[in-house]
Amino acid sequence: MPDQFLFAVEVFINGLMSGVLYALVALGFVLIYKASGIFNYAQGVMALFAAMTLVGIMDGQVPFSHIINSVFGTNLHHFGWHVPALLAILLTAGVMVLFAWLVQRLVMRHLVGQEPIILFMATIGLAYFLEGVSDLMWGSEIKKLDIGLPQGGSFWIEDMTAGLGSDNFYGFFIDNLDMVATVVAALLVTGLVLFSQYTKQGRAMRAVADDHQAALSVGISLNFIWVLVWSVAGFVALVAGIMWGTKSGVQFSLSLIALKALPVLMLGGFTSIPGAIVGGLIIGVGEKMFEFAIGPMVGGATENWFAYVLALLFLVFRPQGLFGEKIIERV
Repeated sequence: MPDQFLFAVEVFINGLMSGVLYALVALGFVLIYKASGIFNYAQGVMALFAAMTLVGIMDGQVPFSHIINSVFGTNLHHFGWHVPALLAILLTAGVMVLFAWLVQRLVMRHLVGQEPIILFMATIGLAYFLEGVSDLMWGSEIKKLDIGLPQGGSFWIEDMTAGLGSDNFYGFFIDNLDMVATVVAALLVTGLVLFSQYTKQGRAMRAVADDHQAALSVGISLNFIWVLVWSVAGFVALVAGIMWGTKSGVQFSLSLIALKALPVLMLGGFTSIPGAIVGGLIIGVGEKMFEFAIGPMVGGATENWFAYVLALLFLVFRPQGLFGEKIIERV
């Protein structure tokens, strides 16, 4: 096969892998929007907070050590032990459930029946508050996250594909971490779809999204549903934080992955879990292939803006996205 075609196939596959990582972040947005009608601006910061908490627990770091040392004149930084990765993940998931309960208790229960813009503004404030808490709790330095996931190129795939082209083609470079993320995302989406469609709690979440007051009138506990949905979104943020943190380190720029999720949501629709995956794959493949084919002609760096241009086109011609619901309001 011609080498140029093989390089294009490699770029396409890597685009699919990148799209899966984008979709993991978008899933958190979809869950909360689907269950409460809130666009959660804080989802990216939740991924950052979950990743920083996981690293802190694994390293045995003392939370808020800088404040403690300043107030009491101590020199505490670590407890002196390291926590196994699996136990640390479970403890971090518990922290995200506690965070969900606090959000419901201190913020959301006071905003029942408010306009969507009010709820959106509340999540903006929540995002900046959580980012500040993350800084105070675990420090602002870049952290390495390693829970034992395989990283680097797959030599098996390279060896298997090396003979497809000429002597200058050394095989496809596919990151092992991206393949793990693909499997995890597939399992996560399957579980979320089954939960949303076939469980009592999942149906209650959809009822709350349609009408808060109507859901209350038929006996659905709004407080429980909001704790549940923010807990699930926190777990999704933890998974996304693990994948992105392992790939590029745990740092405050990790919260900006939420910006890349916006075009994914516009393509897939704000209310569709499968749509988040399909939108992520389209964005991932599209930006990689566009950079490969058109980038050299325009000076490169097209990955920075391609997704937003594509999302703008969707907003003009299909604003509800590929899988979103078309809402007709009569006035």
